[in-house]
Amino acid sequence: MPLPPSAESIAAVCEGRHGDPFSILGMHKEGSQLVVRAFLPNATRCAVLHEGREVVELASQDKRGFFSGALPAHTSCLDYKLAVTWGEWQVEIDDPYRFGPVLGEMDIWLLAEGTHYRPFERMGAHPCQMEGVDGVRFAVWAPNARRVSVVGDFNFWDGRRFPMRLRRECGVWEIFLPGVSEGALYKFEILDANGNIQLKSDPYGLAAELRPGTASKVAHLPPIVPSSEVRRAANALGAPISIYEVHPGSWRRNPDEGNRWLSWRELADQLVQYAAGMGFTHIELLPINEHPFDGSWGYQPLGIYAPTARFGSPEDFRYFVDKAHEAGLGVILDWVPGHFPSDSHGLATFDGTHLFEHSDPREGFHQDWNTLIYNFGRNEVRNYLIGNALYWIERFGIDGLRVDAVASMLYRDYSRKEGEWIPNEFGGRENLEAIDFLRRMNEIVGTERPEAITLAEESTAFPAVSRPPFMGGLGFHYKWNMGWMHDTLKYIGEDPVHRKYHHNQLTFGMIYAYSENFVLPLSHDEVVHGKGSLLSRMPGDAWQKFANLRAYYAFMWAYPGKKLLFMGDEFAQGGEWNHEGSLDWHLTGIDWHQGVQTLVSDLNCFYKATPALFDADFEQCGFQWICADDSENSVLSFVRYDKQGGFVVVVCNFTPVPRHGYRIGVPQAGQYQEVLNTDSQWYGGGNIGNARVQSETVGSHGFAQSLALTVPPLAVLYLKCSG
Repeated sequence: MPLPPSAESIAAVCEGRHGDPFSILGMHKEGSQLVVRAFLPNATRCAVLHEGREVVELASQDKRGFFSGALPAHTSCLDYKLAVTWGEWQVEIDDPYRFGPVLGEMDIWLLAEGTHYRPFERMGAHPCQMEGVDGVRFAVWAPNARRVSVVGDFNFWDGRRFPMRLRRECGVWEIFLPGVSEGALYKFEILDANGNIQLKSDPYGLAAELRPGTASKVAHLPPIVPSSEVRRAANALGAPISIYEVHPGSWRRNPDEGNRWLSWRELADQLVQYAAGMGFTHIELLPINEHPFDGSWGYQPLGIYAPTARFGSPEDFRYFVDKAHEAGLGVILDWVPGHFPSDSHGLATFDGTHLFEHSDPREGFHQDWNTLIYNFGRNEVRNYLIGNALYWIERFGIDGLRVDAVASMLYRDYSRKEGEWIPNEFGGRENLEAIDFLRRMNEIVGTERPEAITLAEESTAFPAVSRPPFMGGLGFHYKWNMGWMHDTLKYIGEDPVHRKYHHNQLTFGMIYAYSENFVLPLSHDEVVHGKGSLLSRMPGDAWQKFANLRAYYAFMWAYPGKKLLFMGDEFAQGGEWNHEGSLDWHLTGIDWHQGVQTLVSDLNCFYKATPALFDADFEQCGFQWICADDSENSVLSFVRYDKQGGFVVVVCNFTPVPRHGYRIGVPQAGQYQEVLNTDSQWYGGGNIGNARVQSETVGSHGFAQSLALTVPPLAVLYLKCSG
């Protein structure tokens, strides 16, 4: 027969030290009696109610608010309530300790082995009903904690009031709290393994308080977005993909209301319309997970399941994504599974132990960003992150995840000196656990939501990043081509008189162009930390700066690979990007800036309408040099082909000297029409060029037919043959 709790056990409950409150509180059968116990701090009276009638008044066993009493014989009222008196305030409440477990046996098993693809459906806070009573079920992983409680406005943030039940099989604490509803602020108060009290935000919190507040907020799980064949086709390797990268907090602000951020609903109207009108196919958002520090631009997230409160609610963000899809735009999120900040309310030493991070700083501390590195060797941590990838895709309809700083995950010695890192089990520098995590994440996303894509920001020569795991690859669909970006930006920043000595920086990329499925990125990283804007990095006077930038963009749009351009670059933003203010939208009314904006729009439209520029991006049949070695004139020419034999001829002149009668070979006889010329007056150029040019039977560059062209200065031409 169970014994009544000892005085020490009662004191432990009253003092918030008891690790198994369900063994004492609530209803228990002791011999032939049913006993009810409750801890209600500072209450003066407590009685048990059944069907609206008072069954028994519980006796006070501790003046701090511990009550206990036996029900009358032959009474069975598992659905009882408590009538509680606090001074002059009397209230009827459902006792949280009369409800059974929140997690089912299958949940426990899957969570324990780390194979629950959607842990967010069980973990965190979820409004629901239990036994016909409205409330919220809470669950949090803290296996080494001595006691965990839910605290919030609903219990005066008092950790003694709602200590949770520990499911020892998986280390998860759980409880159902009647009467708590959507929108309630909460945290978990943890008596950790070292006997210290910690207040932690919910790792699985679906919404969060606006900074500087750090509480989680109860929210409903968004409904599932059905898979879409339309989106699958739009994200495919053979599709035109032109990405507009955006920091939602500084794309545009409202100057009439204190320079405030735009909301997701305002961005759905303004940003979506603008990006679609500019011809982009996708919007990529810098991380929108909840994060404490504005200056991290979202790259130090703590609430990875919560869209940041800066721009509205989770429903508002879902509205934004829906509107983007209605406009034909995909939405890609920057995703940061590599590290997290050490803020005290976050994941660091979550239960008093290094639960999410490595204990050894040689593995668990990121020196570049003063952040902590996830322990990818733990099943629960991998599950937490992989579940998050599926969450954004399934519950918000996200088209893809661009994974940040992949190189920092792949190598144990990343940005570390000798002696500052620990080799893997084979003595190598590769982070085998992180590699396994990335492969597993990509496999699960590809299997569960095949319409979605993953993209790697990976800056090293790690092999097969965008090849399937069964081929030994990491499983990403795309990889950012950081080498192309660095080489070409360095080239275009040279004075044209010196470019002939750097010609290989434009041509070298074709040596490895088909080793991965590349995205060509001109991202936010190229316009921060003193680098200036892209326009400011161009050499020459004002006219030449704009001409160089126009030529560079046209070269990029013609080069094999998908495209990415950071906000503001599309109209030649003058100054370096500042996350605390709006873009310089007034510049779009100035001729040369307006010309660049028009060019980018035209490039996008021509690109999407011309399969030769995209459908064989990752096959060698899609590209052919005409002349790659005219370094003396700094001229490049090549052909882009589609899989049906259609083609576009591209000629690039990276000097301020026009080339008259410049001969290039072409694939077939016919009349060639200039379909794009970056020197056009519409873009702010000098309007030098060619209307139509008839090919001649003059052999050149290995072709039987050739053209004699006028190639304008600092300009790129696209030509199509009309037969």
